[in-house]
Amino acid sequence: MNNRRSFLQKLGLLSAGVAFAPSLLTSCDSSNQNTGSAASTAEGTGADTTTTSGAGNARISDIGIQLYTLRELLPNDVKGVIGKVAQAGYQDVETYGYDVAKGYWGLQPKAFKELLQASNLVSTSGHYEFGQYMKDGNTDIVKRYIDAGNIVGQKYITVPYLGEELRNSADAYKNIAEKINKAAELCKASNLKLAYHNHDFEFKQYGDTTGYDILLKETDPALVSFEADLFWMEKAGRKPVEMFNQHKGRFVMWHVKDMDKAKPDLNTEIGSGTMDYKAIFAQAQTSGVDRIFVEQENFAAGMDPFQSIKQSRDYVKNTLLA
Repeated sequence: MNNRRSFLQKLGLLSAGVAFAPSLLTSCDSSNQNTGSAASTAEGTGADTTTTSGAGNARISDIGIQLYTLRELLPNDVKGVIGKVAQAGYQDVETYGYDVAKGYWGLQPKAFKELLQASNLVSTSGHYEFGQYMKDGNTDIVKRYIDAGNIVGQKYITVPYLGEELRNSADAYKNIAEKINKAAELCKASNLKLAYHNHDFEFKQYGDTTGYDILLKETDPALVSFEADLFWMEKAGRKPVEMFNQHKGRFVMWHVKDMDKAKPDLNTEIGSGTMDYKAIFAQAQTSGVDRIFVEQENFAAGMDPFQSIKQSRDYVKNTLLA
């Protein structure tokens, strides 16, 4: 995770440099761009893009992957990696690392969307750097993210990580919540929704509350959704099912990754670790989830990353959603 934090912190510095630049993207009609599901992309092909979970009758469309999983490969071969993601059986991808000048790994939003369409993929969520916005409150960068998300066809603009200096007290989390609500209003005006992705640090206690409790309480449920990283919830000592029951309907997206049996700080393929995913998926309806993204931040030595993501996808499809 340290590598991820370092990456996002560096990206925050880059974003700060362009936050006040003129828009490099043109707006487009979000009603035409925001697909929200791979079902429309595959319509007429005969592809089975929707699975109904027998547990709780929760309808989950498609299986997605957070592309950060393939961060070592993706920037050098965007087309090849995206093609292999589709071959592994995924229908949805969640982006990371967007840069206003460079786009998605060198592809501007329109070109990236065309690449996805060529592989019958969609992207319903993207992780975007919000550190500078949290510091200065300038919404220009948020508007750039909205432009890009609408062009790609995303449904959610997601806050993936915030530096420690932004979240070191209860008041800091209240400030985050206030700015999230403001950004969420902009997203709503463009037919998008803002979401917040957790790690474990949001569960640090501040008196009788936690940072995550503050975010859940202080953000408007009509505007702000949550992407539950199930691994980090458990790593923080919280049970996802209990969280779902306490805050019904707020966890519209999940990051699905498993905890290695021998080294619980590490990830492993879904179904090979210690997390009770059958019990978690049984409460999908309570959660409110409609998008799931497999993510794995590390691979075992000698493991082919594409074999790994296919193994995880197949377990989710054939066991958890069967």
